[in-house]
Amino acid sequence: MSDLSSRASIAFVGTRRVARGPLAEIVATIKAAASASSEPVVVFDEPTGNVIDLDLRGDPAETLRRLGDTSGGVAQTNRQAEDQPPARRGRGRPKLGVVSREVTLLPRHWEWLAAQPGGASQALRRLVDAARRGDRGTTERRAAREAAYRFMSAMAGNLPGFEEATRALFAGDRERFRAQTSAWPEDVRRFSEERAFETPPED
Repeated sequence: MSDLSSRASIAFVGTRRVARGPLAEIVATIKAAASASSEPVVVFDEPTGNVIDLDLRGDPAETLRRLGDTSGGVAQTNRQAEDQPPARRGRGRPKLGVVSREVTLLPRHWEWLAAQPGGASQALRRLVDAARRGDRGTTERRAAREAAYRFMSAMAGNLPGFEEATRALFAGDRERFRAQTSAWPEDVRRFSEERAFETPPED
């Protein structure tokens, strides 16, 4: 089963939200909603806003197995694909919470890191933690807006106010965003705003 099956997902039939939660828990609801409607079913990976390509034939377990067996699954940008951790792992059990990834540096960088107290790994962790503190959530806000844009492009690209809503989204102007999306279908509007501005889910 793919790791994607445990990720937060949201499903729409037409413009109506029909399910939300880890994909493994909502796939049966998605299948039932798809069978009961002639409108298209679209499922999104919430963290990225990418469409999840689901083959709904067979039972839910088969759908989830196929998700992990193909090279499809979530439509990813090249950058996102590169950011995924490598599939191979060394022998033995890794330390809890530690993920091994490749880092490419020049010799002078390695020399500087090796001279730091605790060695290269501890120095890199300190540098990353310091950068995250200085970032003040900028990276997370940018990722949220990009995810919202992907969702909006798929679900609202032809709706009135889309272009102005997109400008408001990237400007961080929530009031203008609300004004431009006020005529959109309720479930699309609510999730767009939630993802764009990281508001708590409304149930």
